[in-house]
Amino acid sequence: MSTNDALNQGPLTARRALEALRSGVPNAESVLALGTTQSEIIGQFNGLLDNAKSANASGVPRGMLIGGGFGSGKSHVLEYLAQQARSQNFVVSKVVVSKETPLHNPTAVFRAAIADAKVPGRPGSAIDEIAMSLDFNSEAYAEFYRWLHTAGESLDHRLAASLRLFEHYSGDEEFADRVTQFWAGEPFAISEMRKRLREAGWLEDYGLKASKEVELSRDRFVFVSRLVRAAGYSGWVLLIDEVELIGRYSLIQRARSYAEVKRWMDGSRIDPSVPLIAVLTTVDDFEGEVLVGKDDYNQLPERLLAKEKIEYTQLAMDARAGMNILAKNQVVLHQPDNSELDDTYQAIRKIHAEAFDWIPPEIAGLERLPSNRMRQYVRAWINEWDLIHLYPSYSPDTTVIPVEIGYGEDRDISEPSDGDAAAL
Repeated sequence: MSTNDALNQGPLTARRALEALRSGVPNAESVLALGTTQSEIIGQFNGLLDNAKSANASGVPRGMLIGGGFGSGKSHVLEYLAQQARSQNFVVSKVVVSKETPLHNPTAVFRAAIADAKVPGRPGSAIDEIAMSLDFNSEAYAEFYRWLHTAGESLDHRLAASLRLFEHYSGDEEFADRVTQFWAGEPFAISEMRKRLREAGWLEDYGLKASKEVELSRDRFVFVSRLVRAAGYSGWVLLIDEVELIGRYSLIQRARSYAEVKRWMDGSRIDPSVPLIAVLTTVDDFEGEVLVGKDDYNQLPERLLAKEKIEYTQLAMDARAGMNILAKNQVVLHQPDNSELDDTYQAIRKIHAEAFDWIPPEIAGLERLPSNRMRQYVRAWINEWDLIHLYPSYSPDTTVIPVEIGYGEDRDISEPSDGDAAAL
């Protein structure tokens, strides 16, 4: 964990890294400075990247689940993975599960993912950058077009029709923008699409009809991932943080969230070889606190099966599979040993020196105990150096107060969506 040359660019860069480390929200500077020693996670992630690059890698896992306690460094690792993926020419999105982006709502997740997407080496809107990178004469584009009109026919037909229209009307910037915004999640009236298809003589080629928004959003994930590949990139990586928040949803929303966990980990049923990777993070005690603590293992399938409807029977099966993944498939962050703590201590000391042009003294920080998290050590070191820098004669003594994380249902984040109120 040696400091990176990026920190030699000056005090401003170092201060950005310090602020990120202090707040527990990692940025590029802090991750470049500290790196990571989570070799098992890096190895598994690189395997996913290699599979996504292979056009024939169907039927293999498309996701991974990272587990760790509060403050153990999950977000730091996600930022490291984002940098790894972008260096291998992947488009990357980071999504934090929240009230506005509930895991059980694919439409909200898609919109958050496309809004946050970063294209390697391109600073603009991801969907615009991807669209502008399309070469209609390239083999990659031709392959995507053929796939979309053959194997991809099970997707919403508006996606295939819109691609054909985008190519045909590429000189019409206003219309092209309408199409790219449709790809990014905005509505596009079927009547207008039919009118354009009729003008081009292609109306009979597409059986356009409106599908449910949730299904369209899932189809968009597949479509955009393939679009990314057609534009010359390796694929799309989705980093989904704070999955444990689903423990505070209502019962039906937890069921749908567990089903989404299964979908993200297993990959798309429609397109098993889609170049889309998902990395999810959750707390390492989720099984005990929610699956066992709330008795979701037993209550949830029973309540769903009692509805005696096919859709709920399928949901019960998918939810159970998702719960098993959360319980058994976590790659858990290992606790730092003394050597790693020493390296991190020296790295942060160097950052602090660069940020404030001084030589930080040796400090004790926290007593090294198995119960302490990496974030606690980092905060203690930074806070103590801050205080000594301001008051050289001060001798700080840091105390850790544990924060209890609750998993009770929260009405603020589990407001009923369509069909939830009467579901169970």
